[in-house]
Amino acid sequence: MNKLKMIDLFAGVGGLSLGFEQAGFETLIANEYDASIAEAYIKNRIGANMVVDDITKLPIHETFGKFKGQVTLVVGGPPCQGYSQKGQRKTINDPRNFLFRYFVEVVKEVQPEYFVMENVPNLLTAEKGFFKQELEKMFTELGYTINAQVLCAADYGVPQNRHRAFIIGKRGVTQVEMPKKKEKRTTIWEAISDLAYLNSGEGAEISDYIKEPESDYQRMMRGASDKVYNHIATKHSKVALERLEMIPPKGGKEYLPPEHLTKSIYSGTWERMDAEDISVTITTRFDTPSSGKFTHPYLNRAITVREAARIQSFPDSFHFFGTKTSQMKQVGNAVPPLLAKAVADAILEDMSK
Repeated sequence: MNKLKMIDLFAGVGGLSLGFEQAGFETLIANEYDASIAEAYIKNRIGANMVVDDITKLPIHETFGKFKGQVTLVVGGPPCQGYSQKGQRKTINDPRNFLFRYFVEVVKEVQPEYFVMENVPNLLTAEKGFFKQELEKMFTELGYTINAQVLCAADYGVPQNRHRAFIIGKRGVTQVEMPKKKEKRTTIWEAISDLAYLNSGEGAEISDYIKEPESDYQRMMRGASDKVYNHIATKHSKVALERLEMIPPKGGKEYLPPEHLTKSIYSGTWERMDAEDISVTITTRFDTPSSGKFTHPYLNRAITVREAARIQSFPDSFHFFGTKTSQMKQVGNAVPPLLAKAVADAILEDMSK
């Protein structure tokens, strides 16, 4: 059956790919320019067809044209800076936004039934919606009707307050309905309580489970995996550990004496995650308590790559590779697979109609 094939552009480590694959799609070809991140994408898939290159240097027709008639879907999250600047009206023609053009070019080339573009929420509101209108016009000219909304990952079972804009396009004049929200939210503790309670500097790249799963979410994340990957705690400095020892559960920098207050500009600095709540958005620097609300609810350390991956809804079988900086980028920049799967299910539902 050739109707469930897709292309993933600006793929990163493959959060979008994974969510759609969990829903039954098959990724025919993916593209990512960062070699270390692309390597992790490849190592987590059997027979991955990954083009590791800058999309602006690829011959679009030769690279993607051969898949015309084979793919139902093109997905991707092209980076975009220009529209978020204050001041004069920005446009898709702003040189900083030219990567959008390549997404549009691939859609034009392969003419899929559907496409999904993911981006920061500001995409839909910047310049009084001018940028969104411009995208709508471009896709309308290609014969697509779009539905563009900001979705919160926490509404789809992800234990994280992550908001992202999704533009779902469908060939023809009807639009795809956005996925329906789930009733129940998953808490941080339901996501990570079964993982080993490591102190600063402890942990190993591959380790065994030491506890039984304690929630349905943990059972889902474990799946058939019999090992834990990437569960290594940052080795914090002596002064950082002194600070963390003063902060009780649900507490923050208000518990620190003046001489311990830092000039960090990030909200959530030296603040513990609330075990009974959802997480703030996981960023690419979750290994340090000064870069946001990433301190473990009870332990004196920041969360590990595996704990961050759980909060992003990556299954335990998914192994992050490369330097720690690269691993954090892989996790922090990814689309949560459960959120991607919810969007995939909405498309499947539309197809069934």
